[in-house]
Order: sequence, then C-alpha cells, then structure tokens
Amino acid sequence: MNKPLRRVAIFCGLLVLALLLRDNWLQFVRADELNANPKNRRIQIERYSNERGNIIVDGQPITGSVDSGDKFYKFKRTYVDGPMWAPVTGYASQAYDANQIEKIEDGILTGNDDRLFFDRTLAMFTGEKKKGGDVVTTLNGAAQKAAFEGLGNNTGAVVAIEPSTGKILALASTPSYDPASFAGYSDKDEKAWVGLEKDKNKPKQNRALREIYPPGSVFKVVTAAAALESGKVKDIDASTDTPEGWKIPLSTLPMKNHSGGCANASLNEALRVSCNSVFAKLGDDVGVEKMNEMAEKFGFNAEQFTPVRSAASVYDKNADRGGNALSSIGQFNTATTPLQMAMVTAAIANDGKLMKPYMVDQLRAPNLDVIKQNEPEQMSQPVSPENAQKLQAMMENVVAKGTGAKADLNMSGVKVGGKTGTAQHGEKNAKRPYAWFISYAKTDKGSPVAVAVIVEDAEGVGREDISGGGLAAPIAKAVMKAVLKSRG
Repeated sequence: MNKPLRRVAIFCGLLVLALLLRDNWLQFVRADELNANPKNRRIQIERYSNERGNIIVDGQPITGSVDSGDKFYKFKRTYVDGPMWAPVTGYASQAYDANQIEKIEDGILTGNDDRLFFDRTLAMFTGEKKKGGDVVTTLNGAAQKAAFEGLGNNTGAVVAIEPSTGKILALASTPSYDPASFAGYSDKDEKAWVGLEKDKNKPKQNRALREIYPPGSVFKVVTAAAALESGKVKDIDASTDTPEGWKIPLSTLPMKNHSGGCANASLNEALRVSCNSVFAKLGDDVGVEKMNEMAEKFGFNAEQFTPVRSAASVYDKNADRGGNALSSIGQFNTATTPLQMAMVTAAIANDGKLMKPYMVDQLRAPNLDVIKQNEPEQMSQPVSPENAQKLQAMMENVVAKGTGAKADLNMSGVKVGGKTGTAQHGEKNAKRPYAWFISYAKTDKGSPVAVAVIVEDAEGVGREDISGGGLAAPIAKAVMKAVLKSRG
C-alpha cells in the first residue's frame, strides 16, 4: 500500500472509531439524560403507545385508558372521579407530561420498568400486547369521599393516616381539577390546561402536601409534648404558674388569651381552652433548642416522601426568645403542611411512635405478581408511651369538654381526641384566618385513624364564624366515621 492510500485508510479508521465512540456515548453515557429531555417526543409517544396500567384503590382502578384515535398517541388516560383523586394520582397528559404517582411510577404503569423485563420478553413470544403494571395504593375510598365532600366548595385539605402503619387513608385538596380534561393533545386539552394555569384559586396545587400554613393552636400539642419530654411538666393537672398578663420575652406586650381561666391553668386545662399564655411560657421554659428538637422528631424542617414529595414544614431554630414563644403557639415563622399535622396526631395516637407516611402499598406486574411490597417503617419516637398517653388524655378532654365537641363520634367503645386551631393569616391578621382541626379515633384495639383538616377559605362564612371547631371538626368526624365503618 502506497503512502497516500495508507493515510486515507488510517483517516477512515479514525472516523469509524469516532463514530463508534460517539454512538456508545449516546447510548450508554447520555441515555438517561436524553430520555429525560422534555423535548424528546419519542418518550411521550412510547408512554401512550400501549394501555397504561392502573392506580388501584380498594381493589378497583381509579384510572383507565381509551383509544384516542391518534396516529402517534394511541391511548389516552381516563380517570374515575378525577377531581376527588387528583391529589393522589396526579395527571398523565399526552401534551403536558405527568406528575405525582403517574410520574413517579411511570415505569411500572407503562411496562418499561426493568423489573418487568420478563413480562415484556414473554409477550414477544406469545404475541400478547405490551401492558403496564398496577400501582396499589393504601387509600380508603370511603375516607377519601368523606374528606372531599366534607371540604365541598371550601378551599382546604384533609390528610388521614393509619397511626400504627403510616398508611395514608385519605389525601384531599380543594378546589381540585379533572386530570382527564387535558389528558389528550387537542386544542380542547390545551384550553383546559391554560385555564387551570391561570386560575387564581390554584386548583392544581396539592394543598395536602405542597402548601404550608401557619398552624395556630393545633401546634400546641407539639409544645405540650416538648414540655412533658423535657420534664418542665410532670403532672398535666398541676398549675403551670402562668400569670394572666404573661409578657412575651424581649417585648412589653402581654400574651393575649381568647378565653378565660388561663391564669395558672394546668396543662390539661390550658389545652382544653387553648391558652396562649400557658403554651407561650412553656415554649420559653423549654427553650428554642429543645422546641426545635421536638418539632424535628415529628418531621419538621425536612421534606417527606409518600412517595410524592411533601414540602418541608418549618420551625425556626434561630428564633430569639420572643420568636420562640410565639412559635410555640403556632405563630411567628412556624408553618406546616396538613400531612405534617396528621403525622403529629398519628404519633400521639400511636403511643408516641411515628411511622413513616406512605400511600403506595404494592407495585404489581400485568399478571398481578407483586413486584414490590412496601412495609411499615418507624420514622422516630418523639415522645415516650407514658407521655403520649398523657397527651391523649388531654386531647380527649378537648373533645369531651372543650372546643372539639363537634368531632365526637358518639360511638360505643370509641374515644376521640382532638385539638382546634384558628391561625392568623396576613399582615396584622388582616386576611381571613385558617380553621384547623387535628384528631384521632381510638378503640380498645388501638387507633385506626388520625386526621388533619384545614379550611383555608370557607364559602359563605363570615370572618367571625371561622373556627376549627365549627368548620374543620365536622369534616374530621366524617372521615373518622368512614374509616371505622369500612373496618366493620
């Protein structure tokens, strides 16, 4: 071979080598990046080329697929009671991608997950159409319906948890939206999406998981837990030595109470009538470090994954004495998701043991074989069993003799504990306050359900009539009742 030909051969060899390197780089190194690129239309086409698996509640699918008649996107997602289940399912749209369970478990639902390789291979030999697997949830249909219908036209959210396992039984958010309204790729779907995006009421916002609110007086159960665990209070019926005009540290302002009988009130009585002065003083006695430690044991200052991500609730660990006193009654910078307050309530109801919240029970193959079974997992032990039982006695007193009377189930063998809250909202409390209620139901076999309810804005209710006991407690009652009835 002469010299020019040899040079051409070497150059061609280098080109082939470069092509092979480039091809391997794209296929193996950048594959995940390219697959995740939102401009990669092939991923969307693949997602809807076959029927998706379903999301299951109480053994029944709450999703489906229909032939869309489109050349590329052959199947379109459908939903049963879409607005009620949207905070759980999220959406799967040919035009606007997917979110929540539809996105997180997309591999199982499309059948593309590596764990379904055998099913895909078998289908190639049998000639069967490719199918997606199912996501089986922990949700209770009756509880979800009670939560959604209880909220009605109000703006708010409900979370219900099984305390002994952490299973999420209900997750409702209003106003809501129908994921089916933009599941396709048409002008009609685009109009529905744009309308939701522009809606000032934020119907696509998952208020149960992604919105954080001032908790107001429902946070007092956390302060009570800190007071008991730190030893600042041993006897819940003993005087707390709190003057009526107790002054906020670093301020000349006295703490205002909205009810009488708070001077030197016991912890039990202070929770029953919701004394700001007693709990602000207790927060100051415990100190910001121990208050923050207790809040974080319950899950504050960290995101939660259910597997859908929940925003981190906040307790200000850098607050000064005055800020910490206000934080201890759910004001200042304290902010929480409804999920977080359901977790607090569940831990108290479960004798102080906090279980990690989750709402996916199983992942199933198309042939119904279980690919993954989620098991209950302890997250922390915020309070001792002894102190948890003291907190239960106090919360049951709130329902039996205090502001939480509208949550009482009046069922034989069932005790209900709760706490009301009306949280200030806006600068100088100028906006309508939020109505909170947290509660649990307990039988001789333990507590089957703990609930957190927030009513952010109530239709047709005057500001003076907004209260946790009046607006939120009846919703919690309906959810607890639904869970108890569904369990016989």
